[in-house]
Amino acid sequence: MKNIAVLSGDGVSNEILSSAISVLDKVSSVYGLNFNYNWAPIGGRAYEETGVPLPQATVEACLKSDAVLLGAVGDWKYDTLAPELRPERALLGIRKKLNLFANLRPVKVFDELISSSPLREEIAKNTDIMIVRELTGDVYFGEPKGITTKQTLDGREIKVGFNNMIYDEDEIRRIAHVAFQSAQKRRKKVCCVDKANVLDVSRLFREITKEVQKEYQDVELSFMYVDNCAMQLVLNPSQFDVILTGNIFGDILSDEASTICGSLGMLPSASMSDGKTPYMYEPIHGSAPDIAGKNIVNPIATILSVAMMMNYSFNHVLAHDAIFRAVKNVLKEGYRTKDIYKNENEILCSTEKITELIVDNIN
Repeated sequence: MKNIAVLSGDGVSNEILSSAISVLDKVSSVYGLNFNYNWAPIGGRAYEETGVPLPQATVEACLKSDAVLLGAVGDWKYDTLAPELRPERALLGIRKKLNLFANLRPVKVFDELISSSPLREEIAKNTDIMIVRELTGDVYFGEPKGITTKQTLDGREIKVGFNNMIYDEDEIRRIAHVAFQSAQKRRKKVCCVDKANVLDVSRLFREITKEVQKEYQDVELSFMYVDNCAMQLVLNPSQFDVILTGNIFGDILSDEASTICGSLGMLPSASMSDGKTPYMYEPIHGSAPDIAGKNIVNPIATILSVAMMMNYSFNHVLAHDAIFRAVKNVLKEGYRTKDIYKNENEILCSTEKITELIVDNIN
């Protein structure tokens, strides 16, 4: 029996989680696995039910599980809440509680969706990147932070907002190991992305990454400034194998990279700990409250997140490959959700329909 904590959030969260459960049930029947689902609220849903975005009961449900599956959090109606009560605070909180310091975001262009990419085919094809993003440090967690006031030279009192970009060498070292180990299973190239020309924290990031690379002599290490990397992702994305970067740069770059694949709805992610707490899996897209309940959201990112769960949490490569193959087969047959539907030769599908097709293809 494998226990999976299913975190029900906002917007399209329950629609994509429903698709994920359907896939898990099929995988269970095909491979003789046994999954038990422990549902728990998070984000705005949790705030409505308990008054806080991350209840302790949700944290405990995660800690008792073998893996965590998260939908999405956030809704515009919560924008006026105090910062500590907003849904997004739950994401930062659960990452800290589970020590999820490494976020893996694969960026792969399916041949069947090459026409959905905003890049020309000759540029987009062969894109296969693993973005390894440090997840529990940087400006999102750095102290001190806040909004205060100061006196100007002419005697006025004005507001000042500040956040601290900070990493210690242990934080850098452990995420660098994840990047190099990922590269060893791929094309053996790591590109460390930073802003070392102006940021002291980036210079330390480079220094420690170079030290760690000595343990992985079979992996080539290069460096690139984040602004150049943002440009190179649209000029020549196939040059990258593994991108290693900090929290805020990884957040921005992975969203940019997702557009190469045609839609945010195509990219899964896995957030990993040191093994003492369960890993968490989620699509990289948001809660999309504007399309919630319309049965049009693309569930593929969540379904591929389930595939990553099979690989990283349950060490079941056959199940991972079966899910990935099922998605590829459905796309090859021309089925599309609204976000990746481009021409009349394709078949427009609802969330439920494309999920059903993917489930039927798992064998």
